[in-house]
Amino acid sequence: MKYSQARNIIEKFFGLLKKRWTILRSPSFYPIRFQGRMIIACALLHNFIRMYMDVDPEEYTPITLDELSIGEDIPDKLESIDVVEASDEWSQWRDDLAREMFDTWMSRRT
Repeated sequence: MKYSQARNIIEKFFGLLKKRWTILRSPSFYPIRFQGRMIIACALLHNFIRMYMDVDPEEYTPITLDELSIGEDIPDKLESIDVVEASDEWSQWRDDLAREMFDTWMSRRT
């Protein structure tokens, strides 16, 4: 249940980012490292805007169909993320999963 709730919040956050930043709406052909930095930069700018604007007009405007990727459902409501807490257990699980995926990818290349 907690995983499902966290996933919903993350999906809504990425929906909000994609709504604000056009570059995130379509597939990217930039290197993976650059894509990660681009998402972090967009999230930081989003947080900066929320911190210094009393009202963020973008947050409450409805999403139009051209702002959605193909095959993406229209979200009911976008929520803001107030707190993200790190967990050693989840961090270790994520790192192990990433390492396993990378090792599998490397073994297929050789």
